[in-house]
Amino acid sequence: MDEPRPPFPPFDAQTAATKVQAAEDAWNSRDPQRVSLAYTEDTVWRNRDRFLTGRAEVVAFLADKWARELDYALRKSLWSFTDDRIAVRFQYEWHDADGQWWRSYGNELWEFDEQGLMRRREASIDDAAIAEADRRITGPRPEAERGRDIPLH
Repeated sequence: MDEPRPPFPPFDAQTAATKVQAAEDAWNSRDPQRVSLAYTEDTVWRNRDRFLTGRAEVVAFLADKWARELDYALRKSLWSFTDDRIAVRFQYEWHDADGQWWRSYGNELWEFDEQGLMRRREASIDDAAIAEADRRITGPRPEAERGRDIPLH
């Protein structure tokens, strides 16, 4: 049985923002198993050009992602919400094995079940090469920065 993941739908501005921050915190852990527990057993994803079904595929995908995207650090911002759906924009920074830094920009569409688990995630993401000196996201969001929007570029 899945553990419920509050807050639960229907969302309001506060509960949607709480859900977004919880997702940011989990992804910044870079722990595929921890992250996967926020999704239904039969979750369906589109991540860029990849399509995944189920937690096992999510765990494998995330393990591979964080093996390639080194020193990954993420920021998410609430874009919009309805009863059981949340739209998010995000940016994360990482470097590859050759030392090239990247900032990845994206949008996600989330749909939740009544237990607060995400049953559907669709992500569109673009990568831009950056100089290490241009980095803005160097680790998990400090408490003082929670609730702040992320700049566009």
